[in-house]
Amino acid sequence: MTVKRPLPGELEPIERASADELRTLQLQRLQWSLKHAYENVAHYRQAFDAKGVHPSDLKQLSDLAKFPFTVKSDLRDHYPFGLFAVPKERVARIHASSGTTGKPTVVGYTLRDIDIWADLVARSIRAAGGRPGDMVHVAYGYGLFTGGLGAHYGAERAGCTVIPMSGGQTEKQVLLICDLQPQIIMVTPSYMQVLIEEFVRQGIDPKSTSLEVGIFGAEPWTEAMRKEIETNAGIDAVDIYGLSEVMGPGVASECVETKDGLVVWEDHFYPEIIDPETSEVLPDGAEGELVFTTLTKEALPVVRYRTRDLTRLLPPTARSMRRMSRIVGRSDDMLIIRGVNLFPTQIEEIVLGHGQLSGQYQLVVTREGNLDAVEVRCELLPAHSQADRDELGAWLRHRVKTMVGITTTVNVGLPDTLERTLVGKARRVIDQRKK
Repeated sequence: MTVKRPLPGELEPIERASADELRTLQLQRLQWSLKHAYENVAHYRQAFDAKGVHPSDLKQLSDLAKFPFTVKSDLRDHYPFGLFAVPKERVARIHASSGTTGKPTVVGYTLRDIDIWADLVARSIRAAGGRPGDMVHVAYGYGLFTGGLGAHYGAERAGCTVIPMSGGQTEKQVLLICDLQPQIIMVTPSYMQVLIEEFVRQGIDPKSTSLEVGIFGAEPWTEAMRKEIETNAGIDAVDIYGLSEVMGPGVASECVETKDGLVVWEDHFYPEIIDPETSEVLPDGAEGELVFTTLTKEALPVVRYRTRDLTRLLPPTARSMRRMSRIVGRSDDMLIIRGVNLFPTQIEEIVLGHGQLSGQYQLVVTREGNLDAVEVRCELLPAHSQADRDELGAWLRHRVKTMVGITTTVNVGLPDTLERTLVGKARRVIDQRKK
């Protein structure tokens, strides 16, 4: 759609630096970060020694491939503070993951870490079209989750006025958007769909609100969902990426003028793409697992952290730094159904490709004997509540078989029959197979 906001004004010098300038800065910061981790974190000292490498072995950026990976279990194995590189007295804030698969991963920040984080989220908001004086409605969850506070401090740093709504209370969200008239909303894309539905339920045209930009993250979403949200809400929908282990939101963000992938803020995070099976570093443009090494983090430096997110690194366009394409799935939650790799986002693309279906869907995975089975649950849009659901189900089964290569059962429900997320990420997969 046409960009409604003015194009970015003056950029930070690093956002328009030459490739040589950027690589020189990265090498200097990477050498510091490896030394900082090795000297102050017993785990990294042992891991480096076991691999036979030393921070002084990093002479050029490609030498990073010699160093060991960090995985999420490393954070859990050293719970809560075993990977911190500064004394606890210097840790200004603690965040943590939800811990749904075990102990939470605890991350810490020095005052300088928090300052840099705010700067990067502010940079991301400016890239999305945000300007000083804009009002930002933050509907990410606050608390241990990094989304709410990360967005909050970044918006303030960008000179914006913050509405710290947090998640849930959907009717109140709509009320405040109508009454306070923010220009920007920061929220998960799935919850934005819920807000759009609530506007419609209340008889309010979502396109009539003051919102001009949505900065969406915390879960994978597709180009089809972007188009649906932009069409239904009349806004520019821009992607933001982050994870608590590396920092939080603002590791990478899209530029509103191009919307062609997330610019990785490479002056603070060094990205690699690896083959998730062999761990081999892949060239730019190849799809694989995203790996990050922090370049400036003090409290919790991470070396070659395997995010499990699958994407590609692309050449720069709107900024001097490389872009990453939209996350297509995760190497650890990819579904393998009868030998076929399946990502929920593939189903999302198909569901949103039919004009009578809403963007809400779920995949229910079961095991019938020795074979896995998938049920696709979706629902009609209110305007098409009288449509032939059997006919739509047959269409969806055929499309999934053709495009993905698996046979599914399909349940097309009436409007508003699938559970909605009120806080955080949508529950897209229900895996009922015995582990």
